[in-house]
Amino acid sequence: MRMKTFLIASLLTVQAGLIAVAQSGKAGFSSQVRTANGVLEGVKEGSGVYAFKGIPFAQPPVGDLRWKEPQPVQNWQGVRKADKFGPRAMQRSLFGDMNFRSNGMGEDCLYLNVWTPAKSTNDRLPVLVYFYGGGFVAGDGSEPRYDGESMARKGIVALTVNYRLGPFGFMAHPELTKESPHKASGNYGLLDQNAALRWVKENIAAFGGDPNKVTIAGESAGSISVSAQMASPLSKNLIAGAIGESGSLMGTLSPTPLSKAEEMGVKFAEALGAKSLAELRAISAEQVLEATAKPGVSWFSTTIDGYFLPKPATQIFTAGEQAKVPLMVGWNSEEMTYRAVLGQEEPTKENYEKAVRKLYGEQADEVLKLYAPATDADVQQVATDLAGDRFIGFSTWKWADMHSQTGGGKPVYRYFYARPRPAMVPEMGNASAGLAGGVVRNNDPNAIKMPPAKGAVHSAEIEYAMGNLATNKVYAWTPEDYKVSELMQNYFANFIKTGNPNGPGLPNWPVAGKVTPVQYMRIDVNSQVEKEQHRDRYLFLDQQNAKMD
Repeated sequence: MRMKTFLIASLLTVQAGLIAVAQSGKAGFSSQVRTANGVLEGVKEGSGVYAFKGIPFAQPPVGDLRWKEPQPVQNWQGVRKADKFGPRAMQRSLFGDMNFRSNGMGEDCLYLNVWTPAKSTNDRLPVLVYFYGGGFVAGDGSEPRYDGESMARKGIVALTVNYRLGPFGFMAHPELTKESPHKASGNYGLLDQNAALRWVKENIAAFGGDPNKVTIAGESAGSISVSAQMASPLSKNLIAGAIGESGSLMGTLSPTPLSKAEEMGVKFAEALGAKSLAELRAISAEQVLEATAKPGVSWFSTTIDGYFLPKPATQIFTAGEQAKVPLMVGWNSEEMTYRAVLGQEEPTKENYEKAVRKLYGEQADEVLKLYAPATDADVQQVATDLAGDRFIGFSTWKWADMHSQTGGGKPVYRYFYARPRPAMVPEMGNASAGLAGGVVRNNDPNAIKMPPAKGAVHSAEIEYAMGNLATNKVYAWTPEDYKVSELMQNYFANFIKTGNPNGPGLPNWPVAGKVTPVQYMRIDVNSQVEKEQHRDRYLFLDQQNAKMD
C-alpha cells in the first residue's frame, strides 16, 4: 500500500513538473498549442516547420451575423484539429491565376493559417500576416503562392488570413448602418482583417511569435488592405511594419462615401427582391453571389464608414494620423496592358494620341507631354506605362510619397519589380496569359486574353517574394528566376525582422526619403538602385485624382 501511494505521489509530482515546464515555455515546441479559445493540433512538415491550418478567429458570419462585424470565437473543449484549410469566402471564379486548397466555399470562412519554425513558445519570432489579393471579390489564404512555410524557414511566424468578399464583405445599407452600434456599415472584410490582427495580438506568443513585432503585407486588394489597416484607428496600433505590393486606398478601389455606398446596397437588395434586412439575411448565400453576375450590379469595395475609416485615406495620411511604421512598397513594370489605353487599335503615335484625347479631353495635351512616345516603336511601352499608372502605379506611389512625408520619420523602402515571368511549361499547350497574370486555357473565347507580356505583370512578384516559385507549375522557372526569388524573399524577410530590407550579400537598398529625386530598388536579375524620373507624371495624376474625390 505504501509503495502504491509512493508511486502515485511520484507520478503526480512528475506530471506537475511537466505542466510547469510546459507552461514556462521551456519545453520543446510541439504540434499542440493552447490558444485563448482552446487547444489546437497542427502538423509538423518535413522542413521542421509546424503548420496550423483552418484556425477560427471569429464566429461564422452566417444567419443574423451576416453583414455584422466579426464576433469573438466561442471556446471549444478538447483538442481541435488544425490540419486542413478552412472554406474560402463566397466568390465567383474570376481570375485564372487562382487555385485553392480550401475545404470548399461558404459564408463560414473566417479562418487563418499559421506556419511557425519555433523551437519554444519563448522564441518571440517576428510575425508576417499576409492578406490575399483579388479585387475584394476573390482570393483565399489557401492559395499556394501565399503559403507560409518558405517564410517560416527564414525564421518568421507566417500567417494567411481569410476575409469576406464582394457583397458579403463590403455591402453597406441604411438599415445595416442603423442597427450597427457604431452607426457604420460596409467594410466587413476589413473588419475581419482587424479581428485577425487582434487574434494575433492575443495568441501568437503561443506559436513562438512576438505580438509586438507584426508586419502586415499583401498584394493588389491585399496591398490596399494594408494601407487601410495603417489608416484605421482600429488597427494602426496592432502593427509594427507594413509591406504593400501594388495598390493603396489612395487611387485604387478608393473608399466610397457611406451615403453613396448605402444607395448601392439598397439597389442590390432591390435586385434580390428583399424588402428588409431579415429578408436579405434569409436569402441563400448562393443566390446573393449569383446576383453579382447580373449586368449593372455594382462592384462592392471599401467605404468611408465613420468607424473603420473615419475619413478618406488621403486625409488620414496628410494629417499624419496613420500607423507610424516602416513601409516597404512598390509596383510592377507591366501592371496593365497597353490595350487598356489603345483598345484593339495598332500601337502607332496617331492611334495613341486619339486614345489619350478620348480619355482625357482638355487635359490630353498635358498627358501627351508626360507620356510621350518619340516614335511608333515607343508607343507600346509608353501606353503600358500610362495604363499601369492609371490602374495601380499611381496609388502605390501616392502611398509611398505620403508616408515619406508624414510617417513620423519611419523609413519607406520603394521598389520597382521588373522581372518578366518565363515561358509556360510545354504541358500548358496552347494556353496563354490572361488578365492579371492568369491563364487562358485552350484559347477560351470568353476569357480576357492579353498580348504577350514584356515586363512583370500584375501579381507576378508574389511567388518570388514569398519563396514559392515551386508551387506554381504553369511556368518553366529558370535558375535566374530562383536567383531573383532568393533576393526578393531575403529583402522581405529582413524587413519583417528589422524594419530594414538590407542584409549581408544583398545590394544596398536606400530609404526613399523626402528629397527628390527619390531612390528606389529596381528588382530584376541584376537588381540596382535607380532614381525616380517621372515624378511629374504622378503629380499630374494626383491632381486628377483630387478632382474625383
